Amino acid sequence: MKLIILDRDGVINVDSEEYVKSPEEWIPIPGSIEAVARLTRAGWTVCVATNQSGLARGLFDVAALEAMHDKMRGLVERAGGALEMIVYCPHGPDDSCDCRKPLSGLFQQIADYYRIPLTDVPTVGDSRRDLEAGSALGCTPYLVRTGKGRKTASQALPAGTQIFDDLAAVAEHLLETQA
Repeated sequence: MKLIILDRDGVINVDSEEYVKSPEEWIPIPGSIEAVARLTRAGWTVCVATNQSGLARGLFDVAALEAMHDKMRGLVERAGGALEMIVYCPHGPDDSCDCRKPLSGLFQQIADYYRIPLTDVPTVGDSRRDLEAGSALGCTPYLVRTGKGRKTASQALPAGTQIFDDLAAVAEHLLETQA
């Protein structure tokens, strides 16, 4: 199985300091939807692992989150791709959960679902915590310069982190090197 785990905000869609709270505010980053579709068509199983503390903060509800994910899935499907699984942490930063990145609970959910280790599975994020969560379970970290990525690129990153301009560039690299 060729599995890839993506962060959502800042990787697939435009991030916002005010939080993305509705389908109308959920705007794809140019090339990201097509990148997911290209990976899918090449046999990759694409999953999303995302912190969504806006739920705990009362900024939106589960119905709004599901509507955002329906929009994302619909766009990907219309482009010829699929998002096989979306897992999210609904907790705030002070909620003592095991799923909020940089902890690896979301990644463990994906590993448990597919019954596979995540060793060498690519994970794509725009923040250090995205990469740390996957790296803790053996994922190969890819940082994109979209979202918070430009700022993150100047920080200490997990060993072996590769840096690309955006998700489309990561997809191109993976399609060339892991056919």
